[in-house]
Amino acid sequence: MAVLIPLGPWGVFAIALIDAAAFGIPLDPVVAAFVYKDPERTLFYALMGALGSAIGSTVPYIIGYKGGEAFLVKKIGQKRFDRIHGNTEKYGEFGLMVACIMPPGFPFKLFVFSAGIAEMTYIRFLISIFAGRLARFLILSALTIRFGTQIVTLMGVLIRQHLVATLLGVAAVALIIYLISRRKSRITELPASE
Repeated sequence: MAVLIPLGPWGVFAIALIDAAAFGIPLDPVVAAFVYKDPERTLFYALMGALGSAIGSTVPYIIGYKGGEAFLVKKIGQKRFDRIHGNTEKYGEFGLMVACIMPPGFPFKLFVFSAGIAEMTYIRFLISIFAGRLARFLILSALTIRFGTQIVTLMGVLIRQHLVATLLGVAAVALIIYLISRRKSRITELPASE
């Protein structure tokens, strides 16, 4: 953090980029620390984290797009690959956004690889990653402002000890948000009565 603090939002961007492109770096504690120190710039930190994550995710996306199916099957097995790939094709951008919101420990990069393998259009891929990560960082920021940086530790404990319940809770929240937004879009599409 001593190296990142002087960089401000660019530090969040850099860590998010490296985390998504190459090897996992604990990004949530970084975002939480920045938000806790400077809550007035919360939106900027969340935006920079989401942008860095979207751009960094291009690397595994391209690997998947250029023929990463054999690599992924070798890494996780045919059965698990078929399930993840099927979900990616079935749910598309929404499934990828949910994967972005999920807490650490969820196999996010597998969904990114699978989006490339499924040949999701690049612009939809970027928008999905950006929107999902932005939602995640805004939720994390709100929790950090309300409860302090201890929320990151609490999330780690919840994931280690109650993984299924935590994932179901996050998925339920994502589904509720999706249903509400879908309902609102239907209401706006209805013709006005005369």
